[in-house]
Amino acid sequence: MSKGVKTITDAEFETEVLQAEEPVLVYFWASWCGPCQLMSPLVNLAANTYSDRLKVVKMEIDPNPLTVKQYQVEGVPAIRLIQGNNILASAEGVMGKEKLISFLDTHLN
Repeated sequence: MSKGVKTITDAEFETEVLQAEEPVLVYFWASWCGPCQLMSPLVNLAANTYSDRLKVVKMEIDPNPLTVKQYQVEGVPAIRLIQGNNILASAEGVMGKEKLISFLDTHLN
């Protein structure tokens, strides 16, 4: 059963991401970002496909400047794969389904 994608804020980041037992895919997005609209379905797909070994959260960049700055998000859409205090992988810009699956498979297997 899918856990789905949870929307989080700066205040929830430590609890939801840094203290999570499993790796966490953090999807940074903005409501005004056209390419983010293309990525959202893929992020949902990742949450459904990898729900057994990955937690997926999304964070809107404008109301959450602390985390955006800390994780050096310079453009959206952006993703960070985080486990504990470690960034396992990061990417910015739109990626297709195959690239996202390859990105996740490389770091989760």
